[in-house]
Amino acid sequence: MMDWTLAVDAPRAGGLWWLFTQSFDLFTVVLLAFSIVGMAWVVRCLVEVRASAIVPVRATKVIDEASRAGNWDELRAFVSKDGSMSSLIVRAALFAPLGTAESRRELAELTASEESARWFRKIEPLNVIGNLGPLVGLAGTVWGMVLAFTTLGEQGGQSGPTDLSLGISKALFHTLLGLCVAIPCLLVYGLYRGIVDRHCTRATIVAAGAIERVPERV
Repeated sequence: MMDWTLAVDAPRAGGLWWLFTQSFDLFTVVLLAFSIVGMAWVVRCLVEVRASAIVPVRATKVIDEASRAGNWDELRAFVSKDGSMSSLIVRAALFAPLGTAESRRELAELTASEESARWFRKIEPLNVIGNLGPLVGLAGTVWGMVLAFTTLGEQGGQSGPTDLSLGISKALFHTLLGLCVAIPCLLVYGLYRGIVDRHCTRATIVAAGAIERVPERV
């Protein structure tokens, strides 16, 4: 006759959710916190890191047209109010204390480097979380293996393969959680690193073109 109690309880002793509840400890809490922060940062990147924020079309058009036409007063007025990367670079050059071509280039290069670094810092937490996730998961796995084999030793090696495999499964679940945190974070970081590099380069080129047109004294 079939044991209906075992049939009902069997599904509980298996599956990812069961492993999650059985493996819940400090490492799991840390990995869950990483996943929440990582997803929040992904959303922040989607909202903030975009072409319209780094090198907006309007700013590019105004800077290019004003510099080609020699409307330096108009250009000064625009870059003084606009906060895009191109405008900040041009602003630093136009308001250079010495007013020479060399001083303008130096200030423009410094501002371009600072702005590029600022945009890359916006996505850097994804890289940190993506690299720390597997390490925390591995630490949890090692700790779980230590506990599993310690239990085996305390029982005089009498634990069966089922008990040992169950303990190892619980331990390896931390590694799985770490990889689930790392993969999306590193994927988004890699994609946005290219996006930031492309847009920052474009903004620098636009600003450099305008700065080269500025006369020696303006």
